[in-house]
Amino acid sequence: MRILIVDDNERVRRGIAGVISYEKDWQLCGEARDGAEAMEMTRLLLPDLVLLDVSMPGMDGLETARRLRHEHPSVKILILSQHDPEQLLPQALDAGANGCVDKSRISSDLVRIIKSVFLS
Repeated sequence: MRILIVDDNERVRRGIAGVISYEKDWQLCGEARDGAEAMEMTRLLLPDLVLLDVSMPGMDGLETARRLRHEHPSVKILILSQHDPEQLLPQALDAGANGCVDKSRISSDLVRIIKSVFLS
């Protein structure tokens, strides 16, 4: 599985890259810092999954998810947020995302949630 990480915080991107590096069939295909870069990288790299921060400068994660879903309907999208994922989930699903991950629980939840998205 090819994964694109989109977050304006380099430390967060590095942390996520570390978590996914332990999965043998997963490959980090790229990183982006904002929504516009995410759109371009998705067109160029054709990832299977985009991990997308909800709060970014410029185009936020929900708008980016809407545009990604429209232009790349087969790509899976998970929204990353510091906010309560339960409250954000309806908005994320409405924007075309497949789910949400709480940034404070990335090390414990990310792999499990990615696997559940690809098995559903």
